[in-house]
Amino acid sequence: MDLNRRTLLTASAAVGLVAALPQGARAQSLGSEMRTRAVDLLTSLDGAQRGAIQFPFDGRQRRAWNFMTGSRKANGVPLEEMTPAQKDLALDLLATGTSTLGLEKAMNIMLQQDILRDEWGKGSPDRNRERFSVQIYGTPVADGAWSWRWEGHHLSLTFTLVNDEIVSMTPSSFSSEPNTVPSGPYEGLVVLMEEEALGRRRYADLDGAQQRAALMSSRPLGNIRSTRVSAGELAGEGAGVPLGDLGSAQYDMAVRLIEVYTTETLPPPLADAQAARLAEQDMASIRFAWAGADLDRAIYYRLTGADMLIEFATLTNQPQHLHAVWHDTRRNFGDHVL
Repeated sequence: MDLNRRTLLTASAAVGLVAALPQGARAQSLGSEMRTRAVDLLTSLDGAQRGAIQFPFDGRQRRAWNFMTGSRKANGVPLEEMTPAQKDLALDLLATGTSTLGLEKAMNIMLQQDILRDEWGKGSPDRNRERFSVQIYGTPVADGAWSWRWEGHHLSLTFTLVNDEIVSMTPSSFSSEPNTVPSGPYEGLVVLMEEEALGRRRYADLDGAQQRAALMSSRPLGNIRSTRVSAGELAGEGAGVPLGDLGSAQYDMAVRLIEVYTTETLPPPLADAQAARLAEQDMASIRFAWAGADLDRAIYYRLTGADMLIEFATLTNQPQHLHAVWHDTRRNFGDHVL
């Protein structure tokens, strides 16, 4: 399966359909497009596949978000168990929730599963780039609530819709291993470039007092914490240096890092809506926290605001294994309206 011209054109077409509409109408039009793509996929499936892909909207599974599936199959129907036509329809659905850059990043994370199998010998021997599943919660309808998820190792994207409006795009994870491919046919591929490089620069550019305020621990944490502690609890800890205490260039770099997580991978209607929400926040109160004494080795950082948690971690003794997540602690799973 390749990121082919048809898939990229699908993403561009979805953008073109809504680009000229006012922001609220654009988001609702994209929600209608998502619903149509989901229905198209469901219609193409046989009875057993439909039974595997659909879950109750009010069930526990919808909140059982997971981006660390390893080489196991996630719940739902994976691409490897679909026909070529069904795979195209699944990718059409994915394209409605991502920008062209976001879709490329997602496809590269999927490609990494082949690299981990062939170049690193990691995981089961049948691990592959098509071991990513679609899950649909409830029934895609124009006058009700439903949700869908794209999930596999290091990639988990969740969208919640109510009355054709996309009310939530989180939780979300684009994670990576190996982040910079060292050898083989994809040598030099970097998946999470700015997430890692900008994070390191963000801390390196702080002065001594700012670094002391940002530093949570001289030892890296070895993984993100929101897998064990609620995102809301972490966001409320108050660790780190406020962006309002930074110089203008430092502040701009921090804002750019936030955009990498919260707007860059989304299609324009959703990116615009998220940018508007960020503009309404007290950005000066957002905190940047850091763990790790050696800038060139394992690191951890997070950004927390009134309803935002961004976490990034290099895993213990695995410098090319990166976990990165974004939670909107108010809107995760559409909780603010459901």
